[in-house]
Amino acid sequence: MRVVVIEDNLSVAKGIAYNLQDAGHAIDLIQDGDEADAYLRSDDSDLIVLDINLPGKDGLEILRGMRARGDMRPVLLLTARAETNDKVRGLDAGADDYLSKPFEMQEFAARIRALSRRVTDTPKVQTRIGSLVFDIGARMITAPGGPLAIPRREIAVFERLLQASGRLVSKQVLLDSLYGTGADVDEPVVEVYVSRLRKRLAPFGVSIIVSRGLGYMMQATE
Repeated sequence: MRVVVIEDNLSVAKGIAYNLQDAGHAIDLIQDGDEADAYLRSDDSDLIVLDINLPGKDGLEILRGMRARGDMRPVLLLTARAETNDKVRGLDAGADDYLSKPFEMQEFAARIRALSRRVTDTPKVQTRIGSLVFDIGARMITAPGGPLAIPRREIAVFERLLQASGRLVSKQVLLDSLYGTGADVDEPVVEVYVSRLRKRLAPFGVSIIVSRGLGYMMQATE
């Protein structure tokens, strides 16, 4: 599952990102309200973790905009405010759940699991490439002989390349998908995951093409 984390406190954002990545989710991390609002209009994530207090547009304004344009993805609202009125305002704006800071990561993880069930309980959406089928909800790649045992970070690379529909995806975009925006990780790690994934996919009529200096593109070869 792909989760967008919108939180301007870097230490809190990193803690959330690490927790979600350990659970096998792909993360996009954004720290500015205006940037987040623009991003959510065209991204294809499954769930949003949204702080109320943000530079630029605040979380409630972003949330109201999402619901107004028919975007009904699950939203977990975060805030340092613990007053009942703020909780009511958040839920009335369209939040699916609410968590007041500071919070324990165990509770956060439980809330995410509950919201993720709403995503995975929806009708399964599958995409075929080559002789492989990708189950978007379960994030599972199945070959003619059954499911493939592929590590979650390589699954995240596969998913982002598949979403690009034959367009080039830069190393930086793949890196952000793996570790979150602004993570202290060098781009060469992407080459390792792509190389491993390419070898796994080749027997099933799927190739990953490298365009030096531009990025990667995945396509069927049969």
